[in-house]
Amino acid sequence: MSGTLRFEILGPQRAWYADREIDLGPGKQRAVLAVLLLSVGRPVPTGQIVEAVWPEDPPANGLNVVQKHVAGLRRVLEPDRSPRTPGQVLSLTDAGYLLRVGPEGVDAVRFERGVHSARQHHAEGRATEALSELAAALELWQGEPFVGFPGPIFDAARQRLVELRAVALETRAELTLDLGRHREVIGELRELVAEFPVRERLRHQLMLALHRSGRQAEALAAYREFGSLLREEYGIEPGEALQELHRRILRSDPTLTAPAKTLTAPVQTLTAPVQPVDDRQPPALTPSPTAGLRSGAWESPATSGRFPSDVGYPPPILLPPPVADSRPARPQSPPWASRLATLAGTVLVLFSFGCLTWLVILAYAVWRRSWRLAVAGICYLAIVVVEVALLDTEHPDAEVPDLEAVTFLGLAVVTWILGAVHVILLSRGLWAAITGSLGGSAKQRAQEERRIRREHARYLLYHHPAARGELRVGRPDLPRTFDDGGLIDVNAVPEQVLTGLPGLTSEQCRQIAVDRWLRGPYTSMEELAARCLLPPTATEPLRDLLLFLPPAVLADEARAHGS
Repeated sequence: MSGTLRFEILGPQRAWYADREIDLGPGKQRAVLAVLLLSVGRPVPTGQIVEAVWPEDPPANGLNVVQKHVAGLRRVLEPDRSPRTPGQVLSLTDAGYLLRVGPEGVDAVRFERGVHSARQHHAEGRATEALSELAAALELWQGEPFVGFPGPIFDAARQRLVELRAVALETRAELTLDLGRHREVIGELRELVAEFPVRERLRHQLMLALHRSGRQAEALAAYREFGSLLREEYGIEPGEALQELHRRILRSDPTLTAPAKTLTAPVQTLTAPVQPVDDRQPPALTPSPTAGLRSGAWESPATSGRFPSDVGYPPPILLPPPVADSRPARPQSPPWASRLATLAGTVLVLFSFGCLTWLVILAYAVWRRSWRLAVAGICYLAIVVVEVALLDTEHPDAEVPDLEAVTFLGLAVVTWILGAVHVILLSRGLWAAITGSLGGSAKQRAQEERRIRREHARYLLYHHPAARGELRVGRPDLPRTFDDGGLIDVNAVPEQVLTGLPGLTSEQCRQIAVDRWLRGPYTSMEELAARCLLPPTATEPLRDLLLFLPPAVLADEARAHGS
């Protein structure tokens, strides 16, 4: 009977029995079904169902409430079942409630499988087949999943699926560029940039498509727009990969005109789906060629000498330095000039008693090309105009009404004192010097060095698998001389190491160890989050630290089988 059941969670939650849509009942009953669909083919303890469905105010008799909703689900999912007959689709096991549905019966599982299959085709160089797989998988998406289901469990599942869709969309655009169809992908990329405004890979692809279509000015305008967004909203600059593409477009690099895989945006890892227990397809035992790599990771200077040279493995590949641009580059003002300008602007505001604050802010607006600062400057100018209007220059000896006096003083404080503070805050370097945040530069350099070491270790794991055992990468519990930047092999380290993972409670670390012992190794961060029900706030800090390597025994068997 389960073979005729179909479920949709990539959008509004719906279910069918054959061609007949099923009424899934009230909201909490639907939420219970959603929790079971997240772990289809695996038992879910009643406590986890209660925690997911009632995150804020769990009922005192949670066990009975879950049993009530499960009974309601059994009635709609198995209408022909006798009340005293054990459920075949939704049954109770020693480990919890188990929903027995084939992988093809859940659209989210089919979606993840399609993306995983597209990744395999892409790695094998079969771009057309990969593009077809991605198109079929993305057609299953009908909207944001789990709308109306609050709580960290559903938030984590929703974020994982939305992120997987975004990466699939980026990969589809990359494959389209690889096939030389850059003109037809521009419109789609513009829509995706509007939907995901801060995803740098989409911006990279849009600039490349515009440049290949002979629209160089639009490609440069897209870079300026993205740079302004990052500076004004987050105070950061575009990544090195995007800056390098901008420089190559400026000098009309001829290698950008021909479609080539190495010129597209840096590939992000597409995580494999969580396989149900009845799925007999074995998990991949070899990492993706791009697993753990970041854009521009091997472009860092001064890498030689930082890693041991006697381990027998090469250092990471360094890209050649960019060719100098023949066009005159726009001069960058040194830090002292920026601070001097800030001091001059602050003095001008103070000595003019706020009358010239608008001029200083408008000058900053022109300098930084910021429409927000331009609006602020116009507001300051409007306040000064109101102040002048409140002054009775024709009758200077006349008594000023109290309301007008208070209004004038208030506006003067805004343009004078607050205006001076505003000018000071516009200088990031000066503000950092005042607050002492520049003292963290040494810590930032240390963090960057550890990041480079992690990238180097990931590079060695992919190109030299034997380095895993010889250098003991990801095993801080074992004696070693190689510094991998703090990587942790979550499938190999003992529980004592897991307890030190940042952002996790001791109970969550214990859950990771127990689940690994019960169900076997993890294959991705998404599977770890799904199996242990970890929220995004707990998993994000771990993405750059954890390795998901197959156990050493399985890896040896896979190599022996391949040989």
